[in-house]
Amino acid sequence: MESNLQNQPFLSPVSRKLVEIIENNALELATAYLKEVKRHPKLKSYQSIPEEEVVRRAYVVFSQLGKWISCEMESEELKNYWEDLGRQRRAEGFSLPEIFLSLCLERMQLWLKIQSEGLLDNVLDLYQALELYNRIVNFFDRALYYAILGYGHHQDK
Repeated sequence: MESNLQNQPFLSPVSRKLVEIIENNALELATAYLKEVKRHPKLKSYQSIPEEEVVRRAYVVFSQLGKWISCEMESEELKNYWEDLGRQRRAEGFSLPEIFLSLCLERMQLWLKIQSEGLLDNVLDLYQALELYNRIVNFFDRALYYAILGYGHHQDK
C-alpha cells in the first residue's frame, strides 16, 4: 500500500499513525483474519474459497479503510464498491450473516493490532481517540450498509 500521508496535513496524529499501521501491516492483518475465518464454524462459504483469495479480499478492505481514514476515498466510491461487493457475494452464494460476521472479524483484527501497537495507550487527547474510533466504526458501518443494499438489489433482479 502506498502512503500519501504527507499530502493530508489535516489528519490528526492518531489518524496518521493508524493509517501507517494499516499500510505497514495490511498483509499481517489479512493473514490474521484468514486464521479466524478458518477456525470459525459460521464462515463455511469463506472457508470454501482459496486461502489466497480470502487474504486478498481482506487486504482490499484494509486498504480501503486506510484510504477512508486519510480522506483519499469519497463516500460515493465507498458506496459503489460495497454495493457491488454485496451483489457479488450474493451471486457467489454467501449468506448475509456471513458477510456481516466477516467484516466484524476484520474490524476485530484491526483493534487487536491497534492495542498491540499501543496506539491508544499513548493518546493523550481523548478527542483524537474518539475521532479515530468514529472513523473506523463509520467505515465498517457504511461498508456493511452498502453491502447489504447491494445484496438486496441482486435479490430484486
